[in-house]
Formats: sequence, C-alpha cells, structure tokens
Amino acid sequence: MSRITQADLEKYLFKCADILRNNVEASSYRDYIFPLLFFKRISDVYDEDIENAKKEYGDSWSDFPEDEIHDFSIPEGCHWNDLRVVTDNVGSAIQKAFQGIESMNTDKLGGVFGNTNWANKTKLPDRMLKDLIEHLSMLTLSIENCPEDELGHGYEYLIGKFDSDDGHTAQQFYTNRTVAHLMAEILNPQPKESIYDPTCGSGGILISCIDHIKNRGQEWRNVKVYGQEIIPPTASICRMNMFLHGVKEFTIRTGDTLSTPTFLEGNRIKTFDVVVANPPYSISNWDQEAFSTDKYGRNFLGTPPQSIADYAFIQHILKSMDQQHGRCAILLPHGVLTRDSEYSMRKTLIELDLVEAVIGIGKNLFYNSPMEACVLICRSIKPSDRKNKILFIDAKNEVTRKNSESYLEDKHIEKIAGTYHAFESKEYFSYVASLDEVKNNDFWLGIPKYVSKNMGGNEASELNDAISEWYVSSDYVHSSCDTLRKLIDFGG
Repeated sequence: MSRITQADLEKYLFKCADILRNNVEASSYRDYIFPLLFFKRISDVYDEDIENAKKEYGDSWSDFPEDEIHDFSIPEGCHWNDLRVVTDNVGSAIQKAFQGIESMNTDKLGGVFGNTNWANKTKLPDRMLKDLIEHLSMLTLSIENCPEDELGHGYEYLIGKFDSDDGHTAQQFYTNRTVAHLMAEILNPQPKESIYDPTCGSGGILISCIDHIKNRGQEWRNVKVYGQEIIPPTASICRMNMFLHGVKEFTIRTGDTLSTPTFLEGNRIKTFDVVVANPPYSISNWDQEAFSTDKYGRNFLGTPPQSIADYAFIQHILKSMDQQHGRCAILLPHGVLTRDSEYSMRKTLIELDLVEAVIGIGKNLFYNSPMEACVLICRSIKPSDRKNKILFIDAKNEVTRKNSESYLEDKHIEKIAGTYHAFESKEYFSYVASLDEVKNNDFWLGIPKYVSKNMGGNEASELNDAISEWYVSSDYVHSSCDTLRKLIDFGG
C-alpha cells in the first residue's frame, strides 16, 4: 500500500465538498465532512491495529484485552464497513454508528461527532450520502498510509477552503496557520509544559504549538493541551483535529469563556505555562455587569466598556498564566494599544510590567478582511534583563501575497521571532522602550510611536491602525444588521 501524497489527500477531501454542493450550504460542509472523515480514520486505524497485532502475536492476538490492541473501541455494527452495506436510511445508520462509538469511548470521544441531524432525508438523501461514503472509501486512512501530521494538515487545508468559500462564518474558528506558527515560535513551548487556548476554535494555534515541539525533535506526547470553544460543532472539530494530529493528552470543553470558564482549580482560574488565543475582536454582546464583580478576580485591571470586550479576554488570559513560568501570545486589534476607553486598564497593565512585546503584523492575514492586527506578548515574570522594558516590532511589511492569499513565509517568521528572542532595537523595524518612555507617552502602545522613520510617530501608520479598527467595527455592524433583518423577517 503506497503512502498518500498531500496533493492527493487534498483533492480527495475537497471532492467531498463537490458531492455536498447542491444540497448543503458551504458554511455547513464541516458539519458533515469532518465527522465522516474522522469516522473513516478511526475505523481504518482500528483495522490497522488488528493487522499489527497479528504480525506481532500471530494467532494468539485475540487473547489480548482490547485496550492493549486499540486506543479506542468500535462496537459491533458501528464500523465504517458496516456503514458501506447500508442502502436505506443511510443517515440514520450514520447517526447510530456515531452514538455507539461515543458511548463506548465516553472519556475520549464523548460528543466528538456533534449533534448534526443525519436522518434529514430532504437535506441528506440516501444517494448523496452513499456517494460520499463510497468516495471516502477510495483511500485507506491508516497511520502507515497517512501519518497523523499529513491527515491533520489536509484537514486544516479543508478548513482553509471553507474559510475561502464562506469566510464570514469560518473565520470564527480559523486562524491563519502562518500567524499561528509565529506565535508558537515566539512562545517556544517545551516538553511537559501545559498549553491553553480559551477561544480555541478548531485548535489551529494549539496544533502549531505541538508542531513546534515536534519539529525540534523533542518529546511532545507528554504535553498537555487544553481549550475552550463557545460553538459546540467547532469544539467537536477541535477534538477531531487533536486526534488527527496524534495528540493524546488534550481536554477541549464547550462554553463561553467570559461567562462560564470551565478550567478551574477550586474557586480559581486554572493556570498554564503557555496561553495562546485569537479571541473574537471587539464584541459587544457579553455580560459586562457580571464581569464587573467577577468572582474569579479577572477584572483586576478594570471593567471593559460594554461595546468592546477585548480587555475582558486579555484579563482572563493573564489570570490563566502560571505565576512563575506563564507567558501568552494574543492576536488583537490595534485599538487595544491606544483606545481612550481602555486607558486605565492599559495603564495598569503597563505599570504591572506584564507586557513584554507588541508586534504589528501585515494586512490581509485574516480571511475576507484587509485589517491589520497585533500580537501582544505578556509574561508573569520577565527575565531580569527585560524588566521595565517593552519591545515594539513593526512587521507589517513582513508578508507575502500570492493568488489572493496573504501569509508569512519562513523568512518572515524567523526575522520577527529572531528579533523578539534577541530583544533588540533594529532601525525601522524594532525598538526596546523603557517603561518610563511609555509612561511619558501617556501609556500609548501604538507601534508607530516607537518604531518609525520620523521621530514622534508616523501619522500614516497611525491612520492605518484607525482604519483597521474601523473594519472591525464595520464587520460587527454588518453582522448586527443581518441578525436584525432575520428577526424582522421571522416576526413578519
């Protein structure tokens, strides 16, 4: 059996979307393709485990307990091959198989297949589901034939395709992979450390952190991964993504991180070595009143305005960092660096000497939005030579655009991360500012104030920051108008 190439895998996965195209909207492809892909994968790995056991133990392989042969159980009648022989009520058979597997593997796979109604024959006719199943049956997705990394990358490729087809929906859970690589390169997660993403989406940044350790030839199987995601189907996708990448030690939970944080130690927020996040930008639909008296003490910088929750997420993340070794990288709009409405919180954040670096990245790195963003790097305790200092990096020109896609090349990531690790000033690119300088600039963290060809800041760059903020606000207004229209239509 020949190993599947990445190109063949991508064609194989995207063909699934073609089969669904006339019956299912693009924004819902993931709800159908990913569960079936995962089902096919675990069935093929289950068979592979048996073949390996036969090779190692001969006829006596069946005498061994199942948990010594397999990492999970597939009950009778719930294997992929059982599904292939079904011709009527195919959706109901799929749902039954999913429920059987989840009930036999509650700890590892509970809820992983989501709650899609597969029995809806109007949307999912038997013929279409049979075509999809037979197409997926064309390749064997064993570990030997398709190692975890390759299937995981193919899986992320498909997420990216969904994002291109319907970015307004998909961008809720997809972070540009090259930006995720940059964040991992900067935080440099190590074996045995814990990694947490409070708004994890499909888990791309967490996977990048694991890949960072793998690519250095270090032990990654003992790294514990944690994530929380507000959208249940997306949380299921994240769990599948962890399995498809071979991650064993992970816990992904569903819920609103701001109102109902699920990772706790007693009555306190659980802490982690590494925290990464791309929280939703500048949301106004959140419970500000509850946060103002937060029982977990996450309002230690202050209470953000109702119209902008960015500093609520920032404070949750800071509270989630280990008090000795904790560090974080957060993707944020530039407004958090300069907005008057958050002045007092930004001032306290700077005075506590938690901000280690502020990195501005290029535009168009977020699908269907030309806005620029920044990466805020914080540490619980800075190294002695970085105390009372903040590194500013202007990397907005470190980006490549090709075939309508913008991304960071390895050379861009190396330059940005290298400058961060060296913690040094470079003309027109980076600047190490003392806290006194920042205080003298009235706690303004806008990058052009510190990294500019013109002393005192670059007005054009500051205008770009303002435009980026406008895009965020504009996106929110459009979303709110869409919701209002639907409510009016429903009421009418």
